[in-house]
Amino acid sequence: MGFLTGKTAIITGAGRAVLSDGACGSIGYGIATAYAKEGANLVITGRNVQKLEEAKEELERLYGIQVLIVQADVNAGADNEAVVNDVVKQTIEKFGRIDVLINNAQASASGVTIADHTTDQFNLAMYSGLYAAFYYMKACYPYLKETQGSVINFASGAGLFGNYGQCAYAAAKEGIRGLTRVAATEWAKDGINANIICPLAWTAQLENFQKAYPEAFEKNVHMPPAGHFGNVETEIGRVCVQLASPDFKYLTGETLTLEGGMGLRP
Repeated sequence: MGFLTGKTAIITGAGRAVLSDGACGSIGYGIATAYAKEGANLVITGRNVQKLEEAKEELERLYGIQVLIVQADVNAGADNEAVVNDVVKQTIEKFGRIDVLINNAQASASGVTIADHTTDQFNLAMYSGLYAAFYYMKACYPYLKETQGSVINFASGAGLFGNYGQCAYAAAKEGIRGLTRVAATEWAKDGINANIICPLAWTAQLENFQKAYPEAFEKNVHMPPAGHFGNVETEIGRVCVQLASPDFKYLTGETLTLEGGMGLRP
C-alpha cells in the first residue's frame, strides 16, 4: 500500500506529455504519476481529451489505481463556476471524497510585452490560472474540510522576478500566490494546509522550445544553481506528495521554490 492509498486528488492540467526519452514531460502528468505510485485515485482535467485518455490508460495500467478524466476549460467565455462544479460533482459521485486539490493548469501568451499585450491574451492567463484556482478552491473547500486535506497551487519565477514578456502570466501567478496565502490564513482552523510551488522544470514544451529556437532558449532559459532543471515526477511530483502529509502542516502558506534538486525552500 502506498502513502496515499484510499485518497483522492484532483489535478488540473494533467494530460499525458513525454520527453524525447519517454520520461514524464509535463508538471501535471509528473504529479499524477507520483500520486499514482503512492496509490491515490485521481481526477485529471484538461482541454485535450486525447492527452487525458492517454494519461488514464497508462496510470491505471501501470499502478492499478482509478482515474476519472474530465474535460474542463476555464476561460473568459465560459460559465466557469458550472465547469468547475461539474468536475467536483463527478469527483464526489465516483470517489466520495477529495483529499488534495492541485491547481496546475495555466495557459498564456509568452514573449509579448505589456505595450503589445491584448485584453484577450491577458484574459487567457488570468482565467486559466487565477480564476481557475479561485473556482476550484471554493468548490472543493467543503470536502477538503471534511478530510482535512491539502491545496497545492503553482506560481512561477516569472512573477517573483518579473520576467520580460510575461506580464499576464506573471500577474496570474502572483495572484495565485496571494490567494494561497489568504487560504492558508482562513482555512488553517479547518485543518486544511495550502501551499504554493514555484518550479523550474524540464518539460516537453521546454524541450521543444530548445530544439526549435536554440538561440532564444540560450538567452532566456538559465540553468538553475543546482546544475539541472527540476524533474516533473521525482522532484516536483514528490514534493506534492510530501505536501499531502500531515507532517507538513507547519508549512502552510509558504512559497516553495524548486530550482532543480529535491528541496523545499520557503
